Amino acid sequence: MLKFNKFGIPLIIILIMTGILLGTQIQRAISNDSVNEGVNKIKDVLWLTQTYYVEKTDTDKLIEAAINGLLAELDPHSVYIPAQNMKAIEEEFQGNFEGIGIEFQIVNDTLVVVTAITGGPCDELGVQSGDRIVKIDGVDAVGLSNEDVRSKLRGKAGSKVDISIMRYGLNELLELTVIRDKIPLYSVDASFMIDETTGFISVSRFAEKTTDEVVAALSKLKSAGMKQLILDLRNNPGGYLNQAFQIADLFIDGNKKIVYTEGRKKEFDEEFFASKKFEYETIPLIILINRGSASASEIVAGAVQDWDRGIIVGETSFGKGLVQRQFPLSDGSSVRLTVSEYFTPSGRLIQKELKPKDEYYSEVLDRTEIEGENIDHSAENDTSKPVYKTAKGRVVYGGGGITPDYIVKNNTLSKVSQEMLSKNIFYLFSLNYLQVNESAIESKYGNDLNKFVKEFEVSNNLFEELINFARNKGILINTQLNSQEIDYIKVRFKAQVARNFWKSEGWYAVMMTADKQVQTATGLFKKAKEIAGL
Repeated sequence: MLKFNKFGIPLIIILIMTGILLGTQIQRAISNDSVNEGVNKIKDVLWLTQTYYVEKTDTDKLIEAAINGLLAELDPHSVYIPAQNMKAIEEEFQGNFEGIGIEFQIVNDTLVVVTAITGGPCDELGVQSGDRIVKIDGVDAVGLSNEDVRSKLRGKAGSKVDISIMRYGLNELLELTVIRDKIPLYSVDASFMIDETTGFISVSRFAEKTTDEVVAALSKLKSAGMKQLILDLRNNPGGYLNQAFQIADLFIDGNKKIVYTEGRKKEFDEEFFASKKFEYETIPLIILINRGSASASEIVAGAVQDWDRGIIVGETSFGKGLVQRQFPLSDGSSVRLTVSEYFTPSGRLIQKELKPKDEYYSEVLDRTEIEGENIDHSAENDTSKPVYKTAKGRVVYGGGGITPDYIVKNNTLSKVSQEMLSKNIFYLFSLNYLQVNESAIESKYGNDLNKFVKEFEVSNNLFEELINFARNKGILINTQLNSQEIDYIKVRFKAQVARNFWKSEGWYAVMMTADKQVQTATGLFKKAKEIAGL
């Protein structure tokens, strides 16, 4: 047996602590030496380039190219954000910007108002869809690019800008002085009742105020008689993780785990649990996802699926299970680095295989999925993905997105329909149509969107006018269109008209009448109740 004198134990402790400290400092010195060597090498290359290259170089561009090259060796979501892009990105996630409040398109070099944002300065002044802004502060606005328009129309709240509008039916230009203001950017694109008991909410991203918007939409639908809900997360690329778990908490009861993250550094390990009680925890729930649903969307869908809280319908989601943290740099730019991975309650990592950037993003286009019921997830049982279990023992798989409980593919567009969309035919034709028929539609339907959805029809004559308009714009339509193509073109144009009067809600309300995924979802609430034990 070893014996220690009265100084032995303290001495050993001191030696151990000294050894740990010395080892840490050596490791740090080695690490710093490696970094310093790399920095010095980059400095040398920059100096040589500036001094000897055959042409004069832009040092800032070279440095940014070096940073982008470095990050390209990491995952596709670790990126450099130049200083000039930071404001737009911050506005996108904070949910507002300062300007005059219009959505616009450049049509034949002309700035055309698509819609005035509700409650914004232009909306207050009566700016209408189809108005053409031909001058900004007295200067010709024809031929401006999208960026030119944004730079001229955006500005500090309280500042003024003069615009000259050409409007159908007016012989003179409409001269307006617009006082810029904060313009809200909403995450909830639309929320309305599909029928007497079914609510529908479409969420386009997870930004700073998304939870507040969804809660407001739920409250509105509840007052309108909602007994069951379709939450549409299709083409939602994600956003703030905290907003994702808060949205999931609206529907998941108790203190169940919703998502957790693990990183190389323990400071990025986090767990998020349901913590509040909401009245929406017992309503039948269906979530729509597709290949464009990523990140925060997958957190919500994964938690709902893992707890058997509802049914997931659509296509397998993108497969982004990485969490980024944004680090500001001294010149106002930032680096967004992946710092951890996120996992669903059952332990699933949703991140798909990392590949070169082009392959990583194009992979979703090459997927093949068999449509039909997939409650037991047999559609994936021949894969090498890791196996997990839901709360009630259903098999689910990790390592490549959220695969739905019912696989329903998106409607496929014909070549003619795709060309009509790419050349903006529906919007352009609707401008001409509404110049003549807007008053008649307002008189017949007023504010009644449901009446419009049920009663407005695109007649055969109007359809032929639309097709001839498309031909005159250079779209080749030689063959007889089949019934599916005709139905889509009619619905797409009807939705464009509805958007003019009811904005996003009008658009969604019409488009979902031909939306196979929505139509399938509305028939699955009995199964959603069964899965959730409601």
